[in-house]
Amino acid sequence: MSYQHNLIRVRVWDLPTRLFHWSLVICFSGLVITGTVGDAALVFHFRFGYAMLALLLFRLIWGFLGGRWSRFGSFLFSPKEILTYIKRVNSVDATPGHSPLGALSVWAFIFFLIVQVASGLVSDDEISFSGPLSHFVSNATVSLATTYHADIGKWILLALVLVHITAIVLYTRRKHRLVSAMLHGDQHFAAPIPGSRDDLYTRFFALIIFAVCSAAAYWVASLMPPVF
Repeated sequence: MSYQHNLIRVRVWDLPTRLFHWSLVICFSGLVITGTVGDAALVFHFRFGYAMLALLLFRLIWGFLGGRWSRFGSFLFSPKEILTYIKRVNSVDATPGHSPLGALSVWAFIFFLIVQVASGLVSDDEISFSGPLSHFVSNATVSLATTYHADIGKWILLALVLVHITAIVLYTRRKHRLVSAMLHGDQHFAAPIPGSRDDLYTRFFALIIFAVCSAAAYWVASLMPPVF
């Protein structure tokens, strides 16, 4: 019997987490394209932005209520654990969920996505588009947010995406199938590891949460002042 057959298949990524991940990829790509094209495409840029807001709200909640390896507590590592992992990175076997380095990438990406979306909500291009919350803050805040959103934040996110893709390629060369695990949800391990709950109940629960988050994003969008 081959080594692969001796491995234990474990559900690591529940379906809601996987759908979140690939929806995030689509929204981020849409935001980059529409933000670069500009002009009429900015209408769709805003729509992708509201979708991103709903996704981020969902992920923040799912980080406490989701499957075992989707919860924030599963990828909180101390500086010592991170340094130990870095020293042994070439000899460490596949880990369930996020590795210490992968966790750093995820935390950074979530943080800067939140900042980017928040800055977009209060930005104003002084031509034809302004964020729905821009009229609730001072002109100085609007100016700072607009500069960050257009000239700083997007480059930070693109750099993080590049690092993320590079890491996936390197891990794949070491036969850590990260992409396939995010497609079907399972990883294989030599020893028993607790899996994430991923049944009809959790999926329906996630759907309710996302519906609420979408309603919240829609409400934020409705705060846009009327254009005369």
